[in-house]
Amino acid sequence: MSRNLPTVTGREVERVAVRAGFLLDRQRGSHAVYLRERDRRRVVIPVHSGRTLKPKTLAAIIDDLGLTVEEFRELV
Repeated sequence: MSRNLPTVTGREVERVAVRAGFLLDRQRGSHAVYLRERDRRRVVIPVHSGRTLKPKTLAAIIDDLGLTVEEFRELV
C-alpha cells in the first residue's frame, strides 16, 4: 500500500481507538466493537493475540475511526 501503514496488533489499535474517544461497547470472541457517541461511529477491531493486522484490514479500521494515517501514527 502506498500509504505507509504501520505494523500493529489489535491491542495497539484498541488503545488508539480509546485515545480517539471510542468506548468498548461489546466483545464477542476475538472481535471488539467500539462506539463513539458524539458522531455515532462504530468500529470493529479483531484482537487475535500477538498477530499483526493485515494492511487492508488496518486501512479499513483507520477509515472507520475517521482518522488519517498520519493521525493514526501520532496516536499509536
